[in-house]
Amino acid sequence: MTDETRPFWETTPLERMTRPQWESVCDGCGRCCLHKLREDETDEVLFTDVACRLLDTGTCQCSDYAHRQRRVQDCITLTAEKLVDIDWLPPTCGYVLLRDGEPLPWWHPLVSGTPETVHEAGISVSGRVVSERHAGMLEDHVIDWPGEAPRGAFCRTRPTRR
Repeated sequence: MTDETRPFWETTPLERMTRPQWESVCDGCGRCCLHKLREDETDEVLFTDVACRLLDTGTCQCSDYAHRQRRVQDCITLTAEKLVDIDWLPPTCGYVLLRDGEPLPWWHPLVSGTPETVHEAGISVSGRVVSERHAGMLEDHVIDWPGEAPRGAFCRTRPTRR
């Protein structure tokens, strides 16, 4: 396969992607929209199952993406430059995978052609989280799975069901 026939995410470095290309690298899982805590003594990132109030917990889409930073003060705009220092994105994140020279997995919408595979593969937060509006104390919601990849997540092809 030549560079002309390979998909853009395999030939274009993150820092040179156009805005639409950059945005399409997001798989729409919603894991980055979960609140995280940082352990004081170890600096370890602790994931919670508490979602930003703007995250639709069913579709995993931001309900006000265009204005999210005005409405949520600590919401960041991810850039290739910031990606170097961020340690709290999940290992399944398309930006992390491409940054680290890894291929996008079968369930990524750019590979599969549909956003539904993110949910089918168990990557998304759909149905697994609570909105911050109803959560209470974040310390009561610490979990491991957002920082882990489900079994079979990094298979080259879609696993067959038996």
